[in-house]
Amino acid sequence: MTEAPQHKGAIDGVLIASGKYHDIDFARLELLKLFAEDEHVRIRVFEDYANLDAIRNASFLVTYTCDVVPSLEQQEALRNWVEAGGRWYALHGTSSILRFLSNGLVDSPDWAPHLMETLGSQFIAHPPIAPYRVEVADADHPLVRGIEPFEVTDELYLSDIHADLHVLLDARFEGEATGFARADWPKARHPVFYLRTIGRGAVLYLTLGHCRGHHDMRPLMAHWPEVQRCAWELPVFYELLRRGISWSKAAEPSPK
Repeated sequence: MTEAPQHKGAIDGVLIASGKYHDIDFARLELLKLFAEDEHVRIRVFEDYANLDAIRNASFLVTYTCDVVPSLEQQEALRNWVEAGGRWYALHGTSSILRFLSNGLVDSPDWAPHLMETLGSQFIAHPPIAPYRVEVADADHPLVRGIEPFEVTDELYLSDIHADLHVLLDARFEGEATGFARADWPKARHPVFYLRTIGRGAVLYLTLGHCRGHHDMRPLMAHWPEVQRCAWELPVFYELLRRGISWSKAAEPSPK
């Protein structure tokens, strides 16, 4: 039997959506709806980075995770894939490693430096969720052209920077990240949306997008009191998601 020919315009992508303390079902569905706006996009969905063949054969990768850390072999494969021309749109907690200390504080250990150097940053802490202002750092860049400064109620990521970043959006912060091992942060601007070029490819990172439902803090808590949607309630967030997905789809096709 002859195999049916592929659609000439098919664009193969991988979505990894999984992790702790977030409403992954909600985020996964919202992202799949955005992918479905382009009939040529074909998406494979996974919970971790184990299927390296799928990633290697994809033109682009989108990740929405929390405390999902690839093995060293997977980290090296991801780096090689990006260097060869892949585009990775990393969302929210992709750069997080979370461990609860005996004193109840949350630590962000340096256990995957290769991954964090590829991503360009590692999440360390965030202040209590509250409104903050997102500023446009490079108004001429196509990914944020026409975007005005906006206020969002979300986790403001305070991160260690591990590479040269082209910052597109950022936010100012000075104060305490309550509940985290590294709690005191001096006045600084923190990347919210940035590009990290590696070889022929790149990572695009958007730190916004926290979401949590009633049952997403198990086993720490049986019931979380409120449903949190944060930036997902803002049209500008969906605009940034769409722009990032369009950017991702422009990657060089992977050889099959």
